[in-house]
Amino acid sequence: QVQLVESGGAVVQPGGSVRLSCTGYGFKFGNPAVGWFRQAPGQERRGVACIHTGDDIKYYKDSATDPYPLSSATGRFNISKDNAINTAYLQVTDLKPEDTGTYFCALTYAGSYWNMWPHRWSGWGPGTQVTVSS
Repeated sequence: QVQLVESGGAVVQPGGSVRLSCTGYGFKFGNPAVGWFRQAPGQERRGVACIHTGDDIKYYKDSATDPYPLSSATGRFNISKDNAINTAYLQVTDLKPEDTGTYFCALTYAGSYWNMWPHRWSGWGPGTQVTVSS
């Protein structure tokens, strides 16, 4: 069964950082894209960043350029992976209260994975909670 499991969520003060992990089961990194999504209370799930586990191409969602993603790290978010252990990471620095939410990861084999439409992704994990509060 294909599934991803997230970990690393925490309660963090504004300005702090977190490193979230996403481990895949039932498939091998090297072919699909893996993405991170955030869902704030009462809001829809939205893409944050994704990485192709084969060619290492990364995209970051930015409300200023939506629906087109950025292809380089925005400065606060950085996605990476380790194919040897089937794990992807999301490093978030300078955390802000608006970063609060449940962070999910998922995978897709779709060619246009950069748009990060949630309905085209699968293998959703239970999520990990990040709360930014003083």
